[in-house]
Amino acid sequence: MTEPTALQRCVGEPDDFLRHAFGAEPHLHHGGPYHDLLSLADVDTALTSGGLRRPAVRLVRDGQVIDPGSWTRRVRTGAVSVDDMVDPARVIDHYANGATVVLQSLQRWWPPIARFCRDLERTLTHAVQANAYLTGPGAVGLAPHHDTHDVFVLQLHGTKQWTVREPLVEAPLRRHRSRPDPSGRQPVLLVTELQPGTCMYLPRGVIHSAATQEGSSLHLTIGVLATTAADVVHRIAHLAADVPSLRRSLPPGWAADPAVTEQVVKEIMSEFAAFAGSLDATAMSVHMADRFVASRAPVLEGYLVDIDRSTALDDHTEVVRRDHIGLRIDIVDGDVHVGLPDRTVELPGGLEPAVGRLLDGRSHAVGQLSDLLDASSRQVLVRRLVREGVLRIEHDD
Repeated sequence: MTEPTALQRCVGEPDDFLRHAFGAEPHLHHGGPYHDLLSLADVDTALTSGGLRRPAVRLVRDGQVIDPGSWTRRVRTGAVSVDDMVDPARVIDHYANGATVVLQSLQRWWPPIARFCRDLERTLTHAVQANAYLTGPGAVGLAPHHDTHDVFVLQLHGTKQWTVREPLVEAPLRRHRSRPDPSGRQPVLLVTELQPGTCMYLPRGVIHSAATQEGSSLHLTIGVLATTAADVVHRIAHLAADVPSLRRSLPPGWAADPAVTEQVVKEIMSEFAAFAGSLDATAMSVHMADRFVASRAPVLEGYLVDIDRSTALDDHTEVVRRDHIGLRIDIVDGDVHVGLPDRTVELPGGLEPAVGRLLDGRSHAVGQLSDLLDASSRQVLVRRLVREGVLRIEHDD
């Protein structure tokens, strides 16, 4: 049975969601449980293990960030002093007194969420980030506000009641600040209590607030850091600065005479429009896509173990392509180029059939290349691709 994708676990039917709800309207789905991603016990372990540092943790009370000096401590690691080490006892004391504990950027340091977020990124081709919010009984809820990114809210433990309202600003960017007073007067779209295993999707700009709760609550918020039309416009403006006439100084006295000002601005707008219209849309789209791919760090869980085991691989060793976004195979001057986000792995052109098979997304035993390469050559190729982080070894658990 095929495992559901991350998006399926969040929304149910992806095609219907992407066609009707994404970027347009709130969506609710019971797709849990989600305890494999993060549990209350996992948060306890993360906080009490003594290894977390700011800004992986943030504490908030009554909408205000709590001074880190009240819950961090100074320690020494070798000859280096570290001032921002999380003090577990102080953090938990703040939590017991009404603070919300925020675990930030979990997509970078918690493997189950890293894998989940990478799966979402592959489907959406937008970057995502993940924070977890642990609130204790009686903690003050969030005031009405909007986010400047879409969010998936996954309820992990306990319950939380949300009120969702119509947006004040459509598709806001970071410069469009949320205003609590007018936000709280917007018409209500829905009121819902999220239970464990429920996911709520909110497009950016939709106003939402959380009520005070009686019991503890843990939820995961996955933010979609979308590439927007404004990003395309910014890229065009960046390229326009390479055109001498579009970086010329405005004439002396331009700001003193409204007629002159208007004429100058009209001329520049016309030149800019002509420049934008002359650009190669294909090249622009390739650049934007390549920039997204290059920004996504690979998920390299198990990489060290794989390198260690690669020295003893044989024809029975099974390997599969690692979860890179945008990995591609090109032939350049007769050589095979395997394009990774941060570099290119170059191989002899005669290996193209074998490389293509290994990177088709399915698991392969090294010996399954016997129709293409002799024993020594296929083991050398697989070992190279493992060490480059292109393939991972399937381990018997």
